[in-house]
Amino acid sequence: MREQGVFHLEEHGQTERSQWVLDSPNPPPLWKKLFSSVKETILPHGNMFCFSSKRKTINGHALSCLQNLFPIISWLRDYKVSKFKDDLLAGLTLASLCIPQSIGYATLAKVAPEYGLYTSVVPPLIYAMMGSSREIAIGPVAVVSMLLASLVPKVEDPVTNPNAYRNLVFTVTFFTGIFQTAFGVFRLGFLVDFLSHAALVGFMAGAAIIIGLQQLKGLLGLSHFTSKTDVVSVLASVYKSLHNQIAPGQKWNPLNFVLGCSFLIFILITRFIGRRNRKLFWLPAISPLLSVILSTLIVYLSRADKHGVNIIKHVKGGLNPSSLHQLQLHGPHVGQAAKIGLICSVIALTEAIAVGRSFASIKGYHLDGNKEMLSMGIMNIAGSLTSCYVATGSFSRTAVNFSAGCQTAVSNIVMAVTVFLSLELFTRLLYYTPVAILASIVLSALPGLIDLSEACYIWKVDKLDFLACIGAFLGVLFATVEIGLLVAVIISFAKILIQSIRPGIEVLGRVPRTEAFCDVTQYPMAISTPGIIVIRISSGSLCFANANFVRERILKWVSQDEDDLKETTKGRVQAVILDMTSEYLLHFSYIKVSVPKHS
Repeated sequence: MREQGVFHLEEHGQTERSQWVLDSPNPPPLWKKLFSSVKETILPHGNMFCFSSKRKTINGHALSCLQNLFPIISWLRDYKVSKFKDDLLAGLTLASLCIPQSIGYATLAKVAPEYGLYTSVVPPLIYAMMGSSREIAIGPVAVVSMLLASLVPKVEDPVTNPNAYRNLVFTVTFFTGIFQTAFGVFRLGFLVDFLSHAALVGFMAGAAIIIGLQQLKGLLGLSHFTSKTDVVSVLASVYKSLHNQIAPGQKWNPLNFVLGCSFLIFILITRFIGRRNRKLFWLPAISPLLSVILSTLIVYLSRADKHGVNIIKHVKGGLNPSSLHQLQLHGPHVGQAAKIGLICSVIALTEAIAVGRSFASIKGYHLDGNKEMLSMGIMNIAGSLTSCYVATGSFSRTAVNFSAGCQTAVSNIVMAVTVFLSLELFTRLLYYTPVAILASIVLSALPGLIDLSEACYIWKVDKLDFLACIGAFLGVLFATVEIGLLVAVIISFAKILIQSIRPGIEVLGRVPRTEAFCDVTQYPMAISTPGIIVIRISSGSLCFANANFVRERILKWVSQDEDDLKETTKGRVQAVILDMTSEYLLHFSYIKVSVPKHS
């Protein structure tokens, strides 16, 4: 009887399993998947509020939700005075570098200098409350400023209509924040990965050269300059300006060049000293501010502005004014602003997350990419409403923040407060600051954007990735930013398609004195069993696109058509063993904790 009961239970279980297979439940609808992703991003561990009769339970869930959105609530309770001392020193050191760089990057973005300072006030404060990185320094950066300066003038001319240009920049910043927030809320961070590390290395190198060439306008004191960004147009414009072929009677003044180059050499020397002696990390951090102060005093005392030295003149001070009514959300350029915002959001996120994760790995903690996207999106939305343009994480300032011993994001708060006090008290003193000094400050930050060692490493590891790197570099250098990015993305997609359609198929052999089976072409000492082929298919998925290629390749080996295989199998093939596990080791060999030294 017991055996019959067991038999009936097994038969019932098989019948029930068959029904599950034949009548499988429907997958969850799209709206439920989207809601689940939003819940996992906003609510802690994806838990919804439990509306219990006990008020304490509801308050606990509410507090957990707030801590998930605002990490500052959780770590501020354990904040100590000793940490504040370190954050205060780091924040002040950061501000000394941030103030001159923000003014220089604002001129690079073709907006008034005060907007660079505004961007260093509101976004860092919001990120300090919502971001999860302890070291990252938020503010304007060179690459994003160059993107705005190359893309927005195609819609609005900053010379003939500066107000419309400024309003469009705010609108682009708003859309940048919208896209970044959407990436974080709906967990779409994988979209950023389509801009591969190799493409980013090439893009940054090309952007650095373009930014450097554009700084020749300020360094040489040129009054007429091209609005194009390709290297041929920029060099042609410099040549015409120097040979007085654009506007007769308006010559360039060598005093600008002498002044700018002198302080550029000074900044580079202090950076060299700071790298040789780690205790003097503060010297390269304050050298740009010292350059601004000293050059302003020189121009003021010598009245060099009367002798052809270009100065920035009036810088508007005070708290960030509201820019809500300046957003162009119903005008004719909404589509162009959204497209530029999408490009800026991807570049800004790629740079910031790479910088944040590199320093998080040094400190030994995890950085949630989706939360970073959410926090940066909200800070850029708020920035667009307070006269800021696109802000992101800066590698050079983050490195200074890390070297100065920052403990938490309070260093960003100290920096923002210091910049705000400078806006309130010291903007009048910037009247005589020479434009050439701002150009030299921007130029001093560019060498870190060019990473030749990383490009050589990419060449050794993967030639197709190196092709994407070179494509992005040449596209930015000789065409436009959009073409450079488009070439890089197309090459990356082509690589994915090629690897999917023609996956790697390898014959494996056992490495002597081990239990490991490796590719016999890579490990010639690997031993194969006579008459048996062990084949590994290094593809994440087998599908209709690569099924015929895999079958034909295996049949060739089985039929002994390939000469190399005759030596490997040592006779007629009697059995074929397929290793269908994905070859993760080859992919991990390319993953390297390395970040371009972004400005």
